[in-house]
Amino acid sequence: MPFGVSAAEAADITVQPLGQHDVSRWDAYVLAHPEATFFHRAGWQRVIKDAFGHRTHFLLALRGERIVGVLPLAEINSRLFGHSLGSLPFCAYGGILADDEAVAQALDEAAQTLAIQRKVGAYECRNQVARHADWPTKDLYVTFKKAIDPELEANMTAIPRKQRAMVRKGIKAGLVSEIDTDTTRFFQAYSASVHRLGTPVFSRKFFRLLKDEFADDCEVLTITLDGNVISSVLSFYFRDEVLPYYGGGVDAARAVAGNDFMYWELMRRGCERGLKVFDFGRSKRGTGSFDFKKNWGFEATLLYYEYFLVTDKTVPEINPLNPKYRLFIQAWKKMPLAIANIVGPYIVKNLG
Repeated sequence: MPFGVSAAEAADITVQPLGQHDVSRWDAYVLAHPEATFFHRAGWQRVIKDAFGHRTHFLLALRGERIVGVLPLAEINSRLFGHSLGSLPFCAYGGILADDEAVAQALDEAAQTLAIQRKVGAYECRNQVARHADWPTKDLYVTFKKAIDPELEANMTAIPRKQRAMVRKGIKAGLVSEIDTDTTRFFQAYSASVHRLGTPVFSRKFFRLLKDEFADDCEVLTITLDGNVISSVLSFYFRDEVLPYYGGGVDAARAVAGNDFMYWELMRRGCERGLKVFDFGRSKRGTGSFDFKKNWGFEATLLYYEYFLVTDKTVPEINPLNPKYRLFIQAWKKMPLAIANIVGPYIVKNLG
């Protein structure tokens, strides 16, 4: 038992699976918790189950009838990429939300027990702060967040000069931003973008489920030129934050700074809505995405991905920077886009 947690404190905590009748209470708890993120919302349980077919384990901690902690978990079991339990696959952040250390410990122990029972390779916690000093970690992932100034022009001048010139290039090109009610045009831009990177694309169904589940808190902003799609971004809204999470552009985007204009438009709209934080999301060190966000004047903050190893001997390295995937990535870039969009979802659903 950890220092500071008494037997009495631990004894009155019950950990149980999330039931349908507790979904609204779960989300109310998440909304009120200062350490919560959009990725702690209960809707991810439906999205992950329906989009990918994975088993989910959303754990609820109670004292009596009162919710005092939550831990969203999902399990991926793939012959190609291994068997894992995580909080939370397909999400930048995750981990335990709790009222106190006794609750956190109860949820932590329940997750570790589940990992052992399910005989997974590893249990992964995607934390924004370190929690397990004795667990192996990855220092590959960082996140980029920045305050949105209430004055619109101050946000523009805060962008470094060279990057600001790219935004102005998009403005001068006559690019137009529009809010879409569905994900059709978004998928056109996004799928083309990830194909150029040699990355399998998520299914159309996944994005439709996100929009359906999170409604107005999941927004698609599409950039056009003369009515043609240039780029598009799917963003999440949580409290006073906007999180552009999936985005990309067609081949023509580069010539007119389509992506640069797109993120500026998202920031501009966020400023006008009174939002306070622009969360540029996670990136891997040593990637173009990392450099792009640094060029916007955002500072990288380390994410603590911690691992409880069960049957694995080492931390899993399932990411495009792993040298063993290099040939696969090069081959994927050469595959026709139409075929990649059919095959990709069957691969990416097991990557997490």
